[in-house]
Amino acid sequence: MDEQTFQSKLAELMGEISTLPKSEREKLERMAQQTQKRHQQLKQTVHNLQESLDYLRLSIKYLVFDLEATRRENGYLRQMLTERHQDDHDGEQQG
Repeated sequence: MDEQTFQSKLAELMGEISTLPKSEREKLERMAQQTQKRHQQLKQTVHNLQESLDYLRLSIKYLVFDLEATRRENGYLRQMLTERHQDDHDGEQQG
């Protein structure tokens, strides 16, 4: 049920409740208001969860990017060390 349908049905319910005798009306009005409050809280919770998921997705993308950069840097440094070791080894053989 979307928000507009919920609000429409709730307004319809409140209209029906207003036609009841006062003794029954007060209890049902209170229940309808509690339902509306819980609905708002649920909407806020879902919104907060969606924001948290968006933040988590972004954080994961940054971590993956950083990991890939670190792997590239490690590969480059290993290559430099290997070349340096070979150069040192070749220099010792010639000397």
